[in-house]
Amino acid sequence: MPTLATVLGHPRIGIARELKKSLEAYWGGATPAESLLATAQEIRTRHWSMMKEAGLDQIPCNDFSLYDHMLDMAVTVGAIPPRFRKIADPLNRYFAMARGVQDRGAGIDLSPLEMTKWFDTNYHYIVPELSADQAFVLDPARIAAELAEAQALGITPRPVLPGPVTFLKLSKFADDVPSGKDTLSLLPRLLPVYEELLALLSGHGVTCVQIDEPCLCFDLDPALEEAYRVALSQLGRAARRPSLLVAAYFGTIGDNLRLVTGSGCEALHLDLVRAPADLDAVLTALPAGMKLSLGVVDGRNVWRADLAEAHRMVRRAVTALGSERVMVATSCSLLHVPVDLDAEKRLDPELKSWMAFAAQKVAEVRLLADAAEQDEPQGAEFEQAGAALARRRTAATVTNPAVRRRAEQVTDAMTRRGASFGERSARQKLRFGLPLLPTTTIGSFPQSREVREARSKWRSGSLDGEGYQDFLRAEIRRCIEMQEKLGLDVLVHGEFERTDMVEYFGEQLEGFAFTQNGWVQSYGSRCVKPPVLYGDVSRPRQMTVQWSGYAQSLSKRPVKGMLTGPVTILQWSFVRNDQPRSETCRQIALALRDEVADLEQAGVAMIQVDEPAIREGLPLRRRDWGGYLDWAVGAFRLATAGVSDETQIHTHMCYSEFGDILPSIVAMDADVLSIESSRSRMEPLEHFRQHGYPNDVGPGIYDIHSPRIPTVEEMAALLELAARVLPVERLWVNPDCGLKTRGWPEIESSLANMVQAAAKLRSTYSGR
Repeated sequence: MPTLATVLGHPRIGIARELKKSLEAYWGGATPAESLLATAQEIRTRHWSMMKEAGLDQIPCNDFSLYDHMLDMAVTVGAIPPRFRKIADPLNRYFAMARGVQDRGAGIDLSPLEMTKWFDTNYHYIVPELSADQAFVLDPARIAAELAEAQALGITPRPVLPGPVTFLKLSKFADDVPSGKDTLSLLPRLLPVYEELLALLSGHGVTCVQIDEPCLCFDLDPALEEAYRVALSQLGRAARRPSLLVAAYFGTIGDNLRLVTGSGCEALHLDLVRAPADLDAVLTALPAGMKLSLGVVDGRNVWRADLAEAHRMVRRAVTALGSERVMVATSCSLLHVPVDLDAEKRLDPELKSWMAFAAQKVAEVRLLADAAEQDEPQGAEFEQAGAALARRRTAATVTNPAVRRRAEQVTDAMTRRGASFGERSARQKLRFGLPLLPTTTIGSFPQSREVREARSKWRSGSLDGEGYQDFLRAEIRRCIEMQEKLGLDVLVHGEFERTDMVEYFGEQLEGFAFTQNGWVQSYGSRCVKPPVLYGDVSRPRQMTVQWSGYAQSLSKRPVKGMLTGPVTILQWSFVRNDQPRSETCRQIALALRDEVADLEQAGVAMIQVDEPAIREGLPLRRRDWGGYLDWAVGAFRLATAGVSDETQIHTHMCYSEFGDILPSIVAMDADVLSIESSRSRMEPLEHFRQHGYPNDVGPGIYDIHSPRIPTVEEMAALLELAARVLPVERLWVNPDCGLKTRGWPEIESSLANMVQAAAKLRSTYSGR
């Protein structure tokens, strides 16, 4: 039997972001549900057909989602919070759980479920919300319908399910659950529903199901380890089910291997891109008959595989186990990479020859599986891949000696502010004269149709540079005037010149390249086009000073200069894999250090350096945390520590569980930290209560990922919660995140309410 070829999942959005466009048309009332569902089916059909034509032996299904796979699984097992059950239509209820819904005329005002990062990726998942007495009930309609679609195309699909332990571990309880109760306690109630689903799939002709359990790459505490022992053994012993492929990815399975090998499940998947050392240990420990899926093609980055090295791993496995027990696969789902490199018509041909998107990675998997029996792989494809990698290693465009010399000369003194926070804070209070509970926003304002059209005309040449500059100045002036009218204390310029908070900086830094269609899903309909960071990074010219300086000239109130931090630029790019990420991050930090200095010189007295991705980059295993946090925190400080004590440094973090790295966040030493906290009702501040936080904090009180307009009362209530944890003198008032995806009317109403909420609390606390 030949070695099988497969992938763990495929991108959902479509080559031209068809899903995004169809979702937003449906949400906006421009198209009916039937149109949205037809678009979704067309995308699935196209991708399944492509994978079938490429020769994959096992093709995933149920990896597609209209919003998020964890939300899909919550619906499948009946984990729908009571507040949403009043919505009768299943599709509207689904989107209400993801986005919230507000129709005061109909008496409906529902906040959405929480959202946070999917492990160490920039993908955001919806956090299932459970109750202590949660009853799970199977709803297989969506999975069964998708399965029937695939089978009608002549495909024998492999359904993909978030595993029961990962599902529960990443879920949370509603507020009314007793403290200390763990979501894993619901496992005995959940497992029968999984067994029922597996039996149903078996009855529909499914021969294999992929159970995604990336939490197997964590350090397991006793409760989590026992949950895996129970869950995998119970599913492995289930009487009526397909064979089970347990997929562990994003890190090393390490000492958790025994939980799978002793379970009775038929196959195990390893991420050999992240943890190549796992292979030898697993080949020794794998029980007779168990199959092994080798994740040797990177599902998270855009570089073509080192086929020679990947082939060596495949050969080791085939030699040890036999070809019939080996599958060649991607390291994880291809959700995290763009759809097809062939759609790129403007990339430098040499750079393009170093790259692979989802379609090309599918071909790499098939090529490696076909060569599994060869001691030395033969063929033009292997030769072309080897030649491209050799050219990349010696390319003059990759290495800049001056950048490397400067990075080598960084000293510890360059990463320290001149005075302590207490001393800096006193000087900054004198400089700015802000009221108690100062109000501000995170940075961006709407990227309206007019903004996008003006940018498009400028790039096409139908609007000249002077005309575009005039347009941007008018937008900034309008934004400043609106903020002053609303009564905000600290303003921003709105970022109308920026497409994306990372892409904008990458366009102005050496070492980056850009795609036309390299889109990936961030959450729901939100797609990003990460820059390709391929070479040494430097800043040839100022990037933001012109617009920040202009905005400050329009107001006597402070206007924050807005930068994206070095770790976030790193994390949200497709990063070169030919040197340590720490070295690349230091180069970015030095470029930003120059920009911070120029902003200060231009009279910008508040500078926000956003690091929403610093928690995201944390390795899954704790033993690797220290090294990462040392260089990540060091990079932020290198970028920001060169300013005077009177200049105020802000940073922003959102949609990450960062309580476990709070000491490192303290070590960043930003004067003001703003965080996402509205969806979780200030839950992140509990970590501050336990461990303390010495600097100023702006806990978000306005959820910008929902179309809801929060009331004055609910925002004031959130501020009250924050004031119980931190001294009110160190609290700022702001939304959760930037406002670029929202519309002007809802923003103005929401910010007006936010300012009123701050005034309400200010009057309460100013006399104390």
